[in-house]
Amino acid sequence: MLDSKRAHGLSTPKVRPEPTPPFALRLPPRNTRADVTHRVLVVEDDPDIAHLVELHLRDLPCEVNVAHDGASGLDAAVVRSYDAIVLDIMLPRLDGLAVCRALRQQHIYTPVLMLTARSTELDRVVGLELGADDYLTKPFSVPELLARVKALFRRAAYSGRDAPLPQTVLKLDELEIDVDRRAVSLAGSLVTLTAKEFDLLLCFASHPGRVYTRAQLLDVVWGYSHDGYGHTVNSHINRLRAKIESDPGKPRFVLTVWGVGYKFRDPSDV
Repeated sequence: MLDSKRAHGLSTPKVRPEPTPPFALRLPPRNTRADVTHRVLVVEDDPDIAHLVELHLRDLPCEVNVAHDGASGLDAAVVRSYDAIVLDIMLPRLDGLAVCRALRQQHIYTPVLMLTARSTELDRVVGLELGADDYLTKPFSVPELLARVKALFRRAAYSGRDAPLPQTVLKLDELEIDVDRRAVSLAGSLVTLTAKEFDLLLCFASHPGRVYTRAQLLDVVWGYSHDGYGHTVNSHINRLRAKIESDPGKPRFVLTVWGVGYKFRDPSDV
């Protein structure tokens, strides 16, 4: 066709470019200050996984900071406040379990999602015992990761809205719970509890007489309904009773409601 037009002395018409608009449409940054809803710290030494997690968390949208080793992650979590920490276990310089332990020892109770290739029940239990709030095993799906992070946000928001009681110290008989200091004493002696044990006790003591199923406790205290994790509640309650009950076999504070769950004794109960 082009050769035919040339043969007849015709030329191909020139296509004139569209006029440039006086301004170019620019998409807003992925996270503007008005868009950001939460701040998350990701501690992951694998750059590909760290980038993937960061990318999708920013789409929530969240402000995301990334550390590639445990020591740097611990420093970041100490000097700045975060709404959640996504923490790998296998990290250089300081492993994730040590980071979690150090945070709780410094009374930093930012919700922690453990992220690791380990999949044994023992590893999961150790992480939760040290104060982690949830546990996700690699390989993981992005939707599940986001669901679990959002569950941590909801639990934190729920805890803030459902403030236990106006007073900062809860008492029942010789048991005393200082909410602000996260300290527990029994007959004047300090009782050492893990972060999760304290959260569990506070949940009960804040609502004496209320019966909680295991699923409800997992949702309220751990922030996520873990399928098959009912044993986590049982083991925590057993350890809590061993620390606050004079006779764990005949508890006076945390009571079993057979066939349903558990409750904290109501002071008005005879």
